[in-house]
Amino acid sequence: MVDSKKQTAQLGQLNKLQVKSILNMGAILNGLQLGDVLLPRRNMPDSLQEGSEIEVFVYLDSDDQPIATTETPKVMVGQAAYLKVIDVNKTGAFMDWGLPKDLLLPYAEQTNALRPGMFKVVYVYLDKASKRITASARLDKHLLEENTWLKPGQEVDLLFCSKSDLGYKAVINNTHLGLLHHSDVFQNIMIGLHKKGYVKSINPDGKINLILHIPNKEQLSELAENILADLKANKGISYLTDKSSPDEIKARWKVSKGSYKKAIGALYKQRKILIEKDSIKLVE
Repeated sequence: MVDSKKQTAQLGQLNKLQVKSILNMGAILNGLQLGDVLLPRRNMPDSLQEGSEIEVFVYLDSDDQPIATTETPKVMVGQAAYLKVIDVNKTGAFMDWGLPKDLLLPYAEQTNALRPGMFKVVYVYLDKASKRITASARLDKHLLEENTWLKPGQEVDLLFCSKSDLGYKAVINNTHLGLLHHSDVFQNIMIGLHKKGYVKSINPDGKINLILHIPNKEQLSELAENILADLKANKGISYLTDKSSPDEIKARWKVSKGSYKKAIGALYKQRKILIEKDSIKLVE
């Protein structure tokens, strides 16, 4: 939010602006460096008076003039969102962001051909040349792929944007791009899914690896107990070891290889199992 006392207002953001006058068509707000900004009467609260302040979202109307609304859009400048394509013409694709004027995704900012009804993860920015609020599907142009301030174990907001042979790419905190590897996927992931996650690790090249859950002691303890029960039900032996593949461990226990290794490591320290080359065995 931008406070009017700071003598600035921003397109594509929430701003707290003062009412200069009230006319039949709506309220004229002091948009500071943006000039006068109209808040249409349909968006005006009944209690609005001259001299009062109101929080509004400011964007450009069809004539490229600043206009205000009390409605909150689905996405603002500096954020990413999963939006529906409403129309496509020679200018580009137009996305539904919850306001009367649709959001433009120019052809130059697209990664594939779009049709009305399709959805796409886009990043919203203020185009320097046109001064217009614009969408981009070329996320790597606007978001960092190398780590700057994130730390392993840090909780982050994720928006999943694409899938590859390695895993699912996600927007992190509207600032970075990271990867959730297939070996760390233990639930259905859909493009456009928005949820909490964690930074798993940072590669030497700065690339960010993600994970959806960090097992706590209680979860690891429950996993260890389940492994013990499985051993007792199978004559005290399992051929799933710390050398087994992540896919094998995932298929059997729905956890990462790291979590499985921690659980059997705890059982080994408690002298409840033996870890051999090709198996783990229950200590009688």
